[in-house]
Amino acid sequence: MNIANKKRSLVILLGAVVYGASVFAELASAQNAAVPTVSQSGSTPVAATQGADSVTDQELSRRVQAALHSDPYFYDKHVSVSADNGVVVLHGFVFSEWDLRDAIRIARQAADQRPVIDDLTIKLGGR
Repeated sequence: MNIANKKRSLVILLGAVVYGASVFAELASAQNAAVPTVSQSGSTPVAATQGADSVTDQELSRRVQAALHSDPYFYDKHVSVSADNGVVVLHGFVFSEWDLRDAIRIARQAADQRPVIDDLTIKLGGR
């Protein structure tokens, strides 16, 4: 193998490493995309108290679960929803980063822009 081929192989290898690191960083940031801001007291998220209406946590979680279920492009069988003090939490797993972002988007819309915490895991594979 001559010098030019070695340099070309090294550039390809470095490109693959950089690409892999960027994909990993993007997946890691998607996992923590919806963490709400915490007030100084540390007990209640600030966003949960802003603009709160009379919707109960039970109704909020039911509304988000129904929205996830009714979306024709989102597979919700492995996702459950809970709500506490107006903060929605998504539990379970999805099959891709696309599904993860879709779940957060649908939940935020159904929760009327209330905070949505992503406690989802990405499991690569099929249904």
